[in-house]
Amino acid sequence: MYDEATIGANVRRLRRWRGMSLRTLADLAGLSQGFLSKVENGKQPLDRRSHIAAVAQALQVSETDLMGGPHLTQDPVQASGHSAVPALRTALTVNTLDDARTDRPRPLDDLAAALDGPVHKAEKSADYATRGTLLAPILAELHAHVAGGGEADQLRALPLLVQASHGVAMTARFLGYDDLAALAAHRACEAAARLEDPVVGGRAAWVRAQTLPRGTVTGRRVAAHAADHLQGMDSPEAQETYGMLHLNAAMCAATLNDLGAAEVHLAEARETASRMGEHPGAWGSFGPANVGVWGVAIATEVGDYEGAVRTAETVDPEQLGSRERQAMLWADFGRALAHMPGRQRDAVTALVRAERIAPQRIRNSGPARHAIEVMLSQAREAAVGRELRGMAARMGVPH
Repeated sequence: MYDEATIGANVRRLRRWRGMSLRTLADLAGLSQGFLSKVENGKQPLDRRSHIAAVAQALQVSETDLMGGPHLTQDPVQASGHSAVPALRTALTVNTLDDARTDRPRPLDDLAAALDGPVHKAEKSADYATRGTLLAPILAELHAHVAGGGEADQLRALPLLVQASHGVAMTARFLGYDDLAALAAHRACEAAARLEDPVVGGRAAWVRAQTLPRGTVTGRRVAAHAADHLQGMDSPEAQETYGMLHLNAAMCAATLNDLGAAEVHLAEARETASRMGEHPGAWGSFGPANVGVWGVAIATEVGDYEGAVRTAETVDPEQLGSRERQAMLWADFGRALAHMPGRQRDAVTALVRAERIAPQRIRNSGPARHAIEVMLSQAREAAVGRELRGMAARMGVPH
């Protein structure tokens, strides 16, 4: 599974395989020939979701074909989370809501405590190895309660199954298993559909929107539609879900280069977060600080790198309550800095800080990996080069 080719080399290889000239690819993708030439030569990152989707569509390949992944290296931290994937895949594929293959599931109280305790702790620390290992049996056992339990047990188990499927989807997505992430999101939606609970339905919709292909209108529609069903509900759970759905819709709109819609959704999430304030137990870590993290990611997506840096500098990482969210703040900050002349050293510092906070997350991050690839190609100063080469070695990036 480990491919030594850089993303730029993948673009060139796939373009030649399709028998396309650089000009043809540029015309089909709606990007400049000069930009794609720099991408192929490792001088320019292909890190915006809209650009990735456009190039993949023009080449008629999947984004995984284009970007590579999942990536396995000899680094035990980077590779550890992948060991849980086979069991997660089995739990999703052999069980359905009507037919489960687990005979003796633990009581629902025990499963709920595990999801809210050690699984939640692993999520916040971006420990995918622990999270995936814990989730596989929990997922199978919840299927058993849904398929074979009485009505009361089913009603209790279904929202827990949405919660567990969410965890599986995000674990698989961050590790690069997009097919497994989509399957887990589908299972969450199946479970939510059996309940008349707009909050649970909204959370399942959030997972679905997160795992849909980039560059399509579907993700934004799914998130916005679910948010509409929560409009006017004032419980904390509803408001957290409502805000996270608007953040999701904002990113989907940004990926489509619909900057006006992205700002509308982001403003709605920002207003909701301001009204609620910070709360350490909020779903999705929703709050003003996390809205700021999404703001950095969205600004980076649309190419507003100076705006991303300004936004990042206003966010207090200590308010996030999640090492994963802290790491993503520093990673997107670093990616934005990497696009700015004279800020490469600062970019490396930010990316290394992100890696130290959540090594499993960052060493498996496609965008972070690609940023390292490009900066390695651009590096001139020895000190910057040493930092980059060290991080590249840990991520399996050719160096």
